[in-house]
Amino acid sequence: MKVLLVNGSPHKSGCTYTALTEVANTLKEENIETELFWVGAKPLSGCIACKSCAKTGQCVFHDTVNDFLAMTEGADGFIFGTPVHYAAASGAMTSFMDRLFYADLQAGKNSFYLKPAAAVVSARRAGTTATFDQINKYFTLQEMPVISSQYWNMVHGASPEEVAEDLEGLQTMRTLARNMAFFLKCKEAGIKAGIPLPKQEPRVFTNFVR
Repeated sequence: MKVLLVNGSPHKSGCTYTALTEVANTLKEENIETELFWVGAKPLSGCIACKSCAKTGQCVFHDTVNDFLAMTEGADGFIFGTPVHYAAASGAMTSFMDRLFYADLQAGKNSFYLKPAAAVVSARRAGTTATFDQINKYFTLQEMPVISSQYWNMVHGASPEEVAEDLEGLQTMRTLARNMAFFLKCKEAGIKAGIPLPKQEPRVFTNFVR
């Protein structure tokens, strides 16, 4: 089993990385393979709703979004980490997730279907809960079980050194990892026991215009 952890910070080894590393180390203790993916520091375009992804299976902009999209089918779980920028996810992370999930949906890949996911948020002080809510909305739209912890998945600090002093935040990361591992093992056991996946109906799209 493998969990992909996404670092949506422009700083490759900053506070968000520190939190995700705590999660990754605990997942490894639970015999879960991990891979840390950095969104990068280059500008990322937002989705332009061209729907090219419905035809090609990938985003029209060839950058880290397509790199990660190619990795999703081989993953069993996901953790998306972001710093707080103005009480929201970073601009790059928002663009990344908008395009990633839209491309997967339009292409009909279902790469995220019933795969557990979690958000991890890093801030100096505030804006964490608004960002946490923002990221979780992507998961529920894709029918992904949301993994929780003993507190909202956040760490505090203006530097990696300060995050290392956030003992409750780091414990929250470890609990999150153990809960993720437990869910993955239960899912695997259920499938091996012959429990079928839920029945899926054809999607119905309606507008509020009559």
